[in-house]
Amino acid sequence: MENKIIGNINSRVKELRKALNMTQVSFSQVIALSSGYLAGIETEKRRVNNRLIKLICSSFNASEQWLRSGEGNMFAGNDDEKYIRLVGLFKELESRYQDYIFKEIGLLLKMQEGRGEMDETL
Repeated sequence: MENKIIGNINSRVKELRKALNMTQVSFSQVIALSSGYLAGIETEKRRVNNRLIKLICSSFNASEQWLRSGEGNMFAGNDDEKYIRLVGLFKELESRYQDYIFKEIGLLLKMQEGRGEMDETL
């Protein structure tokens, strides 16, 4: 998804959230940030630090180059078929179902961290 260069990093965070068809609440939940803080970022009242950039990129498969400068593709590894399919399906869900998916993914990640070697027996 090649995008035109968008203003500054704060506006690109907002553009990314909108491209993912996410609310401020659901986006901020994924990166463990308050929705108020995210709103502050999007209205340029808060700064985006390096840690947050890394977190956003790893959580949403966003291109760090695009997020920092506005150059290149919004998403890293756009050729990943599973990711593209997942994003397409996710966008079709109503907001309440998207929120449910995030909660379930969070639980799965916790299970994965806690069980490590046990995964093969499940």
